[in-house]
Amino acid sequence: MRATRLLAAAALLAALLAVSAAAAKLDLDEVDDSEVLEALLAVDDEEEAAPPGAGAGGGGGAEAVRRTQSMVLVLDNDNAARAVRDHPELLLLGYAPWCERSAKLMPRFAEAAAALRAMGSAVAFAKLDGERFPKAASAVGVNGFPSVLLFVNGTEHAYTGLHTKDAIVTWVRKKTGTPVIRLESKDSAEEFLKKGQTFALGLFKNYEGAGHEEFVKAATAENEVQFVETNDRNVAKILFPGIASEEQFLGLVKSEPEKFEKFDGAFEEKEILQFVELNKFPLITAFTDLNSAKVYSSPIKLQVFTFAEAYDFEDLESIVQEVARGFKTKIMFIYVDTAEENLAKPFLTLYGLEGDKPTVTAFDTSKGTKYLLEADINEKNLKVMRCLFDFMVCYLRQID
Repeated sequence: MRATRLLAAAALLAALLAVSAAAAKLDLDEVDDSEVLEALLAVDDEEEAAPPGAGAGGGGGAEAVRRTQSMVLVLDNDNAARAVRDHPELLLLGYAPWCERSAKLMPRFAEAAAALRAMGSAVAFAKLDGERFPKAASAVGVNGFPSVLLFVNGTEHAYTGLHTKDAIVTWVRKKTGTPVIRLESKDSAEEFLKKGQTFALGLFKNYEGAGHEEFVKAATAENEVQFVETNDRNVAKILFPGIASEEQFLGLVKSEPEKFEKFDGAFEEKEILQFVELNKFPLITAFTDLNSAKVYSSPIKLQVFTFAEAYDFEDLESIVQEVARGFKTKIMFIYVDTAEENLAKPFLTLYGLEGDKPTVTAFDTSKGTKYLLEADINEKNLKVMRCLFDFMVCYLRQID
C-alpha cells in the first residue's frame, strides 16, 4: 500500500507537470478555491484506486489538472526567471516526482494556496520540477527537494517550517506584511478559534505602548506561530478564558490538553520569542518526517524519546504526559512510532536496539550524550529518569 501511494503521488506530480506553461501570468479569478483543492486531492484518491497502468490523463483527473493550472504556474527553463521578475509576490514549490517528501507536501501546498487566495492575498503560486529543469532550479534557488520559496519583489525567502497548510499560510502572510491578525468582535474570535491552530494572543489598550511595539516585532520575527491581537477584554476571554484584569496580556493557545500558557516575562521582543519557541510544542511531540527538522533544531536540548507501536503507546501516554508536565520548557518529550521504520530505525540503531518492545531513551543534543532506560516503563522508573534530568538541568544551569 505504501509503495502504491508513492507511485500514485508521483503520477499526480507528473500529471500536473504535463501542461503547457507558456503564460507568464496567473489568472486567479476564474477558479473556485474549494473546487480546485477538492479536485486536486480527489486525483490522489483516483490514482491510488486506479488499476496498474492507468494514468491521470483522462476523465476527472485531466479536468482537475486543467483547472489547477489556472491557479498554479508551472515553471521551466524558459519562464522561471521571468515569473520571479514579473510577480511582486510569488510562492514557489520546487519538487522532484520521485521524492516522497515532495509527494506529501504537494497537497499541503495546494491547501495553502487556496487558503491564501480565499483571504485575498496577492501572492501568485508556482511549481517547478527541479529534476527535469535543473537550470531553472539553480536560477531560482531550488537546491533540494522539496523546497518552498517566497519571492517578494525578487528577494528570496526560504521556508524552513512545518509542512502544514496553516504553517505555510502564517509564514507567507508574515513575509508579505501581515504579521498580526486583529480581532475586534466576539464573532471574529469564535470564527478564528475554529481553525484549531496554535497562536499567540496579545491584549493591548488602543494597540499602543512599548509592549505592543515589542509584540509586533516578535510577531514579525517568529515565522511559524500566528500572532493575534485585540483591545477588547471580552474578545480576549473567548480566546484565552484565564485572562484576569491585566491591562496588557500575552498568552499562547494550543490545540492540546495543556492548551493555555501565560507569559510572565518582560514585554521585550527577545523574551516574547523565547516564550513562544519554548512553549509551542505539545507535552508529547509525535515525531514525523514533516517536523523532524524542528525537533532537531529545538532550543530544548534535553530530549526523551519513547519508541513504541501505536497500540502500545496508548497504555504509556498518560504516564509520559504526567512526567512531561513537570518539565515543560526544560525537556522535550517525543514519541516515535516504531511501525514507521524509516523514522524509528536510525534512532534505534544509534542505541543498538531492535524496536521489538516499547523503549525509552534520552538524548542531550548539546553534548551528544545518550541514555537508555533499561528497566520497565512505568511511573516509578520514569521518575528515576526524571531525577536524572533534575541533576542534568541543574548542572547545565550552573555552566551557562
